[in-house]
Amino acid sequence: MTPKKKIIVVLKGYPRLSETFIAQELLGLERAGFDLALVALRRPTDKKRHPVHDEIRASVHYLPEYLHEEPLRVLRALVKARRLPGFRAAWHTFLKDFRRDFTRNRVRRLGQAAVLAAEWPERGEWLHAHFIHTPASVTQYASLMTGIPWTCSAHAKDIWTSPDWELAGKLTQNRWTVTCTKSGYEHLKTLANGHGAFPGKVDTGFPPGNAPESRVGAVHLSYHGLDLDRFGVNTTPRPARDGSNPADPVTILSVGRAVPKKGYDILLKALARLPADLHWRFEHIGSGPEIAPMKALASELGISERTDWRGALDQKDVLAAYRKNDLFALACRITADGDRDGLPNVLVEASSQNLPCISTSISGVPELIINGENGLLVEPENPEQLAVALEKAIRDPGLRQRLGEAAETRVRAHFDHHASIRQLAGLFEKEWEA
Repeated sequence: MTPKKKIIVVLKGYPRLSETFIAQELLGLERAGFDLALVALRRPTDKKRHPVHDEIRASVHYLPEYLHEEPLRVLRALVKARRLPGFRAAWHTFLKDFRRDFTRNRVRRLGQAAVLAAEWPERGEWLHAHFIHTPASVTQYASLMTGIPWTCSAHAKDIWTSPDWELAGKLTQNRWTVTCTKSGYEHLKTLANGHGAFPGKVDTGFPPGNAPESRVGAVHLSYHGLDLDRFGVNTTPRPARDGSNPADPVTILSVGRAVPKKGYDILLKALARLPADLHWRFEHIGSGPEIAPMKALASELGISERTDWRGALDQKDVLAAYRKNDLFALACRITADGDRDGLPNVLVEASSQNLPCISTSISGVPELIINGENGLLVEPENPEQLAVALEKAIRDPGLRQRLGEAAETRVRAHFDHHASIRQLAGLFEKEWEA
């Protein structure tokens, strides 16, 4: 068996409450026998952390978030990095990128890459970036400087808010990229093929079979899946509430960062449209810059007394919320700058607990939720449609039970994260056998 190389994983921030799917993957790779070193572009800002973060053994190395905050460290790194045989290639690639992206952010990525190359984690033999925007820029420059190959996991915002020229350039320089939704996969595949990154077929299978032969610029579809050992079967029956009893309202849950792409303004407007004779409560879990505007909007709409803002919680408390509520709602949207969710992990988590979900038909959401079979989907930016779906689910506990059971069955059959770990491990191992 080919020995496993130590992988340096470049992350935007670590640990982060909103990125349990990444932590879950890191732990899965460690359990599969991979040796990891984590490199983050910024330090954590969350006050809490999930239990999974405490189980990951990999060392964590923080690069300077802003170059001016650690000028001597950056200067020493640049002096050392300039002696590397690939520094000239990295410099030319940076200049080409800088002409198209004339920003301080671009300069910062080169400086961070130099620090990474100069302070190289011991025995690091492979680079892997999580997110194809800024972490991949640092990884790409560091790879050129050191001659160490790199690969990438692309997700959602990083794909859809990055210019095509930048994505195509990274696809032509890395060994392969995995992404977690079919829509993201199709976009990256088109860019790679359109720029001659690689010939022939591209792997699209899920669940994965044998890992395909890796090649420069290959793109693979790999759903994150869920660690079902942490999200065991919910054996507690849900009450058959129908919204008719003011003392026993139907409870609606949403989990997500308060940012525009989550569509919380749409969800609040939909809740405000529900008939006056319908009794419900709404609970939100998460933090983010839009919390204050959300609270103000709830007050303006006259639904503040029916809403609970619980803030950021760890995974155990979130799991308890999935189990005690009656319905899950998330009004995903595509923002003006192209930002959007891929397949929100919270929908997979909620579904695993037989909690019926209502969401919108964008990105990877329809890859999990089939409208009317294991959840309800409406058009984005449409509070009227969302209100109709919410009322339908609130009034009909039998429908909620049927949708929830079908959702759990689908997740447990097709979204077990062990399958994605096997696929990712196979891709790495195939490279090292070459």
